[in-house]
Amino acid sequence: MKYLTSIISTIALGLMIFNFTKVNFETPFKDESLIALITILASLCVILMMLILRTSKRIEQKVKKRN
Repeated sequence: MKYLTSIISTIALGLMIFNFTKVNFETPFKDESLIALITILASLCVILMMLILRTSKRIEQKVKKRN
């Protein structure tokens, strides 16, 4: 599971960097720039969810060891 979350986070980071290059900073809320901003936000959400999943798995393992 650790490797899967790392791979998904890396892909999300790559998408975020790619879409950051597509943003037109003069008009960030028009056409392709808006789509790029939405994709950047979605990528941030994916990274956050993977961090939460990894943390919950660590907590689950510690609880199992305790019992």
